[in-house]
Amino acid sequence: MDYFNYRDEDLYAEDILVTDLAEKYGTPLYVYSQKTLERHVKAFDEALKGRRHRICYAVKANSNLAILNLMAKLGTGFDIVSEGELRRVIAAGGDPHKCVYSGVGKTKDEIRFALSQGIDCLNIESEAESFVVSAVAAELGVVAPVALRVNPNVDAKTLPAISTGLKNNKFGIAHEEAIRIYKHMAQDPHLKIVGIDCHIGSQMTSGTPIVEATDRLLEIYNVLKAEGIKLDHIDLGGGLGVTYDAETPPSPADYFAAVSERLGDIDVAVYVEPGRAMVANAGILLTKVQYQKDNGSRHFVIVDGAMNDLIRPALYGSWMNIINAKKHAGDTVLSDVVGPVCESDDFLGKDRRLNVIDGDILVVRGAGAYGSSMSSNYNTRRLPAEVMVNGDKSYVIRARQSYEDIWKDESILPE
Repeated sequence: MDYFNYRDEDLYAEDILVTDLAEKYGTPLYVYSQKTLERHVKAFDEALKGRRHRICYAVKANSNLAILNLMAKLGTGFDIVSEGELRRVIAAGGDPHKCVYSGVGKTKDEIRFALSQGIDCLNIESEAESFVVSAVAAELGVVAPVALRVNPNVDAKTLPAISTGLKNNKFGIAHEEAIRIYKHMAQDPHLKIVGIDCHIGSQMTSGTPIVEATDRLLEIYNVLKAEGIKLDHIDLGGGLGVTYDAETPPSPADYFAAVSERLGDIDVAVYVEPGRAMVANAGILLTKVQYQKDNGSRHFVIVDGAMNDLIRPALYGSWMNIINAKKHAGDTVLSDVVGPVCESDDFLGKDRRLNVIDGDILVVRGAGAYGSSMSSNYNTRRLPAEVMVNGDKSYVIRARQSYEDIWKDESILPE
């Protein structure tokens, strides 16, 4: 459920006309619903009630400071994959002690910064990384809290580009190697084993893969327990899908019910890392129709939003729901919605039945995740503005970039 709904012929963001937002702030424009974000956090919290748990919002999905600040106020922790993301969390008022840090290529400087900030857990993704973390911890005179990110070789049944739990993916440590590395780390005075982690993919629309992954983690947990190595938490990662088209992903409650049954009464906290499920349907992208044309075989609706603003359709072939901010009576035309960037793959949607006139505002739904966070300045286009709606109030949470800001860090060679 979200708070973008029609009232008669007009789409509203909570209690504000979407067309009014486009007129006030211009387009392309990202619009987020605070009520939707709050509802989603509550849904995850309710799904895990009765167990010690921590919701670690995946910063990569949408890293806007206002969203991070709201998450922190709602009590979440954070899943980060870079020093920059940790610095964003801190700037937004988030607590480093509630952050888990994954990523296959952490540098010494990034590890040093994370440990200096009191990170909750470093998810180790290779044996070589464990040696580096130990050395940095020794240098700082601290004990590093660590977990292994285990690659359970489980198919998430999602797009290959966002599948992360198979043997041919770069992420994590092979399931069969985990016990040996855990035993080695248990002997290291500079490392403190606190958990075990996995993340098998994104946009999962079935609960079966995460149950299979949980079983693999429990196999390791039980062996470690027998060896006297106690884990404080099991991190199940993120990946719960959302509805873009006709998908029917489980609710957080249904998704975790089977996992909770598998875990039984073992004394561990459950960590989860939702990103897409938290923010995708809490955001929309508004874009204005500039022109329409036919080339004999295709009808093109040309808008001011482009692949640099929302790259998912071009990069992954992702289907995004495109609707009118204001409905029109009359026949629809099979159309491709395309942008002004000089790439043939610059599109937001293909083969859509639309009834539009020049100047209309189109709405791309489900744009809250991996939209603004993956945007770029390609073709020297400005990054879009972002607005948060709360009831009948709206707030700019990122101003539209100026042209000068695009090249302010560049310089011309001396004469």
